[in-house]
Amino acid sequence: MGLKRTDEFRQNAVRIALTSGLPRKQVADDLGGCISP
Repeated sequence: MGLKRTDEFRQNAVRIALTSGLPRKQVADDLGGCISP
């Protein structure tokens, strides 16, 4: 079973993905997750 992520974690992950200028894959790798298509 995968890790449970809090709503706060998900909101921060989206904020980072949208504002960092990094590719989504890089953000996902940095946060230890995976990307959805």
